[in-house]
Amino acid sequence: MQPQMKATAKQEDVIFKRGVIDDVVVRPLNKFVDERGWLAELFRHDELAAELYPVMAYISQTEPHTTRGPHEHVSQADLFYFLGPSNFKLRMWDNRKKSTTYRYMTTLFVGEDNPKAVIIPAGVVHAYRNIGHKPGIVINCPNRLFMGYGKREAVDEIRYEDDPETIFQIND
Repeated sequence: MQPQMKATAKQEDVIFKRGVIDDVVVRPLNKFVDERGWLAELFRHDELAAELYPVMAYISQTEPHTTRGPHEHVSQADLFYFLGPSNFKLRMWDNRKKSTTYRYMTTLFVGEDNPKAVIIPAGVVHAYRNIGHKPGIVINCPNRLFMGYGKREAVDEIRYEDDPETIFQIND
């Protein structure tokens, strides 16, 4: 097993333009409410490109005022669901040199007040921060297995969160 990849990206003359990033998909999560509670469809194969079909799912809890990321994946796309019970600031940076939106940055506010599903393709750096006052839940259904089949591969992740000089900043 190989250690996960670490990378640095310094602020040396790198500027990100605010704007929509190619291949990032954001769609509303509609809650259907009745006397029992609510239901929301997360994904349907007839609404998702085959290369993005989830192969696993996990759920995480993030404490208030806590950030996860920034990091990116080499070949994995993430399919995140932000439903609540808190709100999140989600920031994405297009780090794909061949993308028409290379060096674009997008910020979304998602979660309890604005439930969304967000597909983040490989090469797009991303981080999210719980901006609420209670723990928040995020579900991810990536299109690659964590550490591959049988957990025998390197983690497909380039991490920037431990570099205090990284260009990928969410706290502004």
